[in-house]
Amino acid sequence: MTQGEDIDGFFTTARTSGRDEAVTLETEDFRDYLYPLDSEELAPWRDMTYERFTAERRGHPFLEQLLEDWDALYEAPFVGVTSDGVPREGLYPLPEGCSNDAGTVAAARTLLDALNRSQRERILLPIDAPDWRGWSNPEFVFHRHGIRLEDMAQRQLDAFFVLLDASLSADGAARVREGMALNGYLGELTGLPNVLNSRSFALTIFGEPSTETPWGWQLFGHHVCVNFVAVGGREVVAPVFLGGEPALTDTRPPLFDARERLALELASSLTAEQREKAVVYDSVLDPSMPEGRLHPADERHLAGAFHDNWVIPYEGVRASELDERQRGILRAIVEDFHLLLRDEQRAMTMAEYDAHLDETYFAWYGATDGSQPVYFRIQSPVLVAELDNHAGVWLANKLPARFHVHTTLRLPNGNDYGKAYLAQWRESRGE
Repeated sequence: MTQGEDIDGFFTTARTSGRDEAVTLETEDFRDYLYPLDSEELAPWRDMTYERFTAERRGHPFLEQLLEDWDALYEAPFVGVTSDGVPREGLYPLPEGCSNDAGTVAAARTLLDALNRSQRERILLPIDAPDWRGWSNPEFVFHRHGIRLEDMAQRQLDAFFVLLDASLSADGAARVREGMALNGYLGELTGLPNVLNSRSFALTIFGEPSTETPWGWQLFGHHVCVNFVAVGGREVVAPVFLGGEPALTDTRPPLFDARERLALELASSLTAEQREKAVVYDSVLDPSMPEGRLHPADERHLAGAFHDNWVIPYEGVRASELDERQRGILRAIVEDFHLLLRDEQRAMTMAEYDAHLDETYFAWYGATDGSQPVYFRIQSPVLVAELDNHAGVWLANKLPARFHVHTTLRLPNGNDYGKAYLAQWRESRGE
């Protein structure tokens, strides 16, 4: 297996080096890539607190440069993800005379009531606070706000999960819980529960929870980053970053099992003419990729942390060039990306997707038979949804593998964090 040159002890150049041969591993069982607990990759962090681990990791030049790059993106005024650098207006009409869900508001207030004064001061920020954009995926935190779940008392933690269940669909809340549990599972596999656990996530509430005024919450940490916003009766759950390393256990199926099966079904159904457009690169490490397309941390995905203003050109095949069955599969994949939304909210969001079907693109990198890792993206004026297979960070596979998954979801053209809705809500009130 190609090792590549070391970048910072966790990343090597193998994950970003083009290769003509197929991207395959000797075995697809994640357990075959577990480091020994006394290895140099794991042992140095064994007795560290989370805070000390963060300080140690941030001292590496690669991560310092990453933080500098992210800081520059964080400081830039919010525009939103676009396909060409020019935000498109009028895509997210806000209904009039609607209120935010009372049950979700009540759950948020119950959580706030369970906190002490110091915790409330730390967790509660204004609705337009820039900290919305400070979330990130690594297990160490670059920007700090909110309070960590692992620092909560049990009754406070119970109140958070009530809020999670009230804010999201039942299946969506279960998926977030599973992502959190997988992080704890990784902590067990590596023997590093202080660094990787099912509660190592920061929670912030933005705006006073209300049926009449905008508010929301954010949860972020390793492989689980969720932004929930309620404005004038509409709910946004975006940006979202969900993943897992591994994204499955010995007894539980992959986190995105249905989504991946649907995507492979669609990719394998493509005609020669459709494939010519949809399959942009033959592998996730295709040597024909332009310089800069692969990033040591992000690999192929483009809509991750701090990419709030990223320009992502369309690529792939238009949905209008797919047949009816293929378009149905594509829609099912999109609906799975929006699974976190409560049912009635998801129906409205899917109606927005349907309205732009002729401007929707499906792009695929890699083999279409499930034999290799893949990247795919579905993109339209109201959607950027990605799934990317990654190389190991805490596991030893130096090449991307299907058992390490990152997914992202954005509402391009300005509605991440519900900002397009928020602007309309304020305008309607003369603010």
